[in-house]
Amino acid sequence: MRNKILVVTGLVVIVFGMYMVIGNFDRNAPKEIDAQSIKQMVHDYSTDILEAQSASITSKQLIVTDIDEKKLTYDLPDNEFFLSIAPFVDQTHPCATHSLTGCQGEMVEQEFSVSINDMEGNVILEDTLKSQSNGFIDLWLPRDTTYNIKIEQGGKQAESKVSTFESDDTCLTTMQLI
Repeated sequence: MRNKILVVTGLVVIVFGMYMVIGNFDRNAPKEIDAQSIKQMVHDYSTDILEAQSASITSKQLIVTDIDEKKLTYDLPDNEFFLSIAPFVDQTHPCATHSLTGCQGEMVEQEFSVSINDMEGNVILEDTLKSQSNGFIDLWLPRDTTYNIKIEQGGKQAESKVSTFESDDTCLTTMQLI
């Protein structure tokens, strides 16, 4: 009888252990959700609607560590590239991979004239955009292209060339308005 109890207990421990391992593999696997949902999630982390210990965005994935320290990854849309720009006058910080929950720009909730053209001169965007509470302007651009970006405010301007290839940065903090 005692041997049966030990065998059953051992089997329960093994099955529970396998369940935990399989559950963790699934949790860490990239989650596939539709493009609009991922864009909304990125916006919500940027604007503190969703809380996380950390959330960052590479050229291919949104990576979230939640309050319980569980790491979740979400694949970004195949045809769109996320770029976050922090125009500045006096202060900036070095950045390559944008932290939705950590990067802070200087110019909070301010309006800017933003124009983006591809290398052939086609207008991709020409609009007045407002930076968020983190001082960044978040954009979704077509992938695998190079662009000229111009930002203006109060007679000052900044220009930069950026590209949206897989190895490119998602955080642009070098656009000093002069």
